[in-house]
Amino acid sequence: MDSLTHIVLGACIGEAVAGKKLRKKALFLGAIAQSVPDIDFITTFWLSESKDIISHRGFTHSILFAILATFILSWLCRIIFRKIGLTWKHWFLLFGLNIFVHIFIDGFNAYGIGWFEPFSSTRYSFHILYVADPLFSIWPFSACIILMRFKMDNLRRKLVWRLGIGMSVLYLVYAVINKSIVSAAVRKNLATQNISKENYIITPTPFNTWLWFVSAYDKNGYQVGYRSVFDRRKNMKFTWFPQNRQLLSKVENREELNDMLKFADGQYTLSTRADSVMINILRFGQVVGWYDPKERFAFYYFLDCPGCNEVVVQRGRFERWNRRTLSAFWQRIRGN
Repeated sequence: MDSLTHIVLGACIGEAVAGKKLRKKALFLGAIAQSVPDIDFITTFWLSESKDIISHRGFTHSILFAILATFILSWLCRIIFRKIGLTWKHWFLLFGLNIFVHIFIDGFNAYGIGWFEPFSSTRYSFHILYVADPLFSIWPFSACIILMRFKMDNLRRKLVWRLGIGMSVLYLVYAVINKSIVSAAVRKNLATQNISKENYIITPTPFNTWLWFVSAYDKNGYQVGYRSVFDRRKNMKFTWFPQNRQLLSKVENREELNDMLKFADGQYTLSTRADSVMINILRFGQVVGWYDPKERFAFYYFLDCPGCNEVVVQRGRFERWNRRTLSAFWQRIRGN
């Protein structure tokens, strides 16, 4: 999830675990604890562009790191805040819950997460939540603001953090239900249209869990389409994109290419732009594909082009968003 969501969710968990002892410090320490796995951003300063991409959400989002960080940070805070008298149990819960919640909910996004690093490089993703979903984040955000304003003796503090966490959990369940509805419809369409079900993904479009992006491998390319939970028509329309594997031979930096193929996890196409070979990672969806089904993909990486891939994850997400495409987005969410 986005950093703000982790911060406010961590603050709510901090209040729940140690608010009575740490008072409003619990909000701050909870926010810090929830943010710890994202320390991997520092690798940007020394890793190559491709290595940085595959290292993000790697070891610092692993179960091993979560265990080690929980023990180390609990020990440090036990020393720093020894006058408060918080028990080991509460320190472990404060840091352990936050760090494990962080790596758990990040697994619901499209990026992929290395839970078993460094023993296994396999990435896991449930493709349930977009990286920034207002309906998931608004509850802990509101709760955090209220908790900062309430006095410590306010009897409604417990109700506030319970609502902040509980409503996000309910929304996550709602998102799982939405995907199950869409998945059933997609599988039927793949079978009806003779498209293979061996390599396909269903992932949410930006900021919601109603409209879903679908990509399925078919005949040396990918069939791409959209499905809303509110769709009334049974049949889906797909647009075919060639994979263009023949372009692989034109890439000189084989290490960089192997990094990106590993990151793509089998869902990619190749194209050319300005004499450079470009790899498109399909699980991040299209730029405004609900408006123009032939639009390019949101995540693209220029191979053999040092310095061309800064902020690569962000640059394609909101290209060509305007009043017209937003209107089309809302209409497509409402179903057809």
